[in-house]
Amino acid sequence: MAQASAPFLRIEGVSKSFGTFQAVRDVSLSIEKGEIFALLGGSGCGKTTLLRMLAGFEEPTAGRIYLDGQDMTGVPPWERPVHMMFQSYALFPHMTVEANIGYGLKHDRLTKAERRARVQAMLDLVQLTPFAQRKPHQISGGQRQRVALARALARQPKLLLLDEPLAALDKKLREHTQFELMSIQERTGVTFIVVTHDQEEAMTLADRIAVMDRGQVQQVGAPATVYENPATCFVANFLGTITQFPATVLSVDGPTARLAVPAMGSDVTATALPGMTPGETLTLGLRPEKVALLDDRPDGANVIEGQVKDLAYFGKDSLYRITLPGGGLLSVHAVNTRRGAENRPDWYDRVWLSFDPSSAILLRD
Repeated sequence: MAQASAPFLRIEGVSKSFGTFQAVRDVSLSIEKGEIFALLGGSGCGKTTLLRMLAGFEEPTAGRIYLDGQDMTGVPPWERPVHMMFQSYALFPHMTVEANIGYGLKHDRLTKAERRARVQAMLDLVQLTPFAQRKPHQISGGQRQRVALARALARQPKLLLLDEPLAALDKKLREHTQFELMSIQERTGVTFIVVTHDQEEAMTLADRIAVMDRGQVQQVGAPATVYENPATCFVANFLGTITQFPATVLSVDGPTARLAVPAMGSDVTATALPGMTPGETLTLGLRPEKVALLDDRPDGANVIEGQVKDLAYFGKDSLYRITLPGGGLLSVHAVNTRRGAENRPDWYDRVWLSFDPSSAILLRD
């Protein structure tokens, strides 16, 4: 039987302390070659410190990092097959786009012709050939981002680290650039690790996500897996929008469970967790897009009447906060499929809510 190949990047029990403060705590991750992997979390969660350890700018207090089978302990940044793209892009303002891209190649053992060919290949890759002789201040923010990316890729690293790469861009440009990044990564095959606090950015870009909190990894998985099946209340709250209510298990019948949810003023049917028992207390969560908002009472499980307390119109959809019989507030998204406001619920309207048992997220922490 053939042995499975080792992961391209292996992080084993890595911790990092600054005095008495532990920024990263016992992190272990395996990342495959050619992945776009996202480290997602809020400020101070340890994601950038972990990235800096991968780059060699910080040494772990404990643990090991292996890249393509090589132990990175004690290997300085300039000897690692790794390049880091900073949030500020760090372009030289007095140099042209072409010179910025080729700057890192000066110390490589390349002929002038090879350097020119490499720079031209990078210009073509990021579609900036017409702007080769411009200075950074003469191009847009999105183009500066691509210059920084081309410079990082010019040295043909095995691993590219991107620290909040799209934070300086406006919303529309950020959305466009996400797809450009994915396309460039697919064409080069370089492994990307992206640090971001933006959940939408992580879910769009990454093949897999590691959600971090207080120096620890809370959950790792594909974006859809982590979103639909969060392992903890923190992950459920951080990734997307969710309303959570305390609940008590009333009964378990095969794959389904009946729960008392006082804040909803109603019992709820949900897909049971393994080992669930009557009397157990846990948290029930509902994503706003999983709840149907209706004028008339529907048939089926989990039907609750409520009253519109707040609403916000976003154009393509609207967000409602519904007061429930038990006094709780439930957020609900409704897609605006028709023009005009006559068919949309308004403030203080009585409405019916329903959701499938499989849409209820049960959390034990």
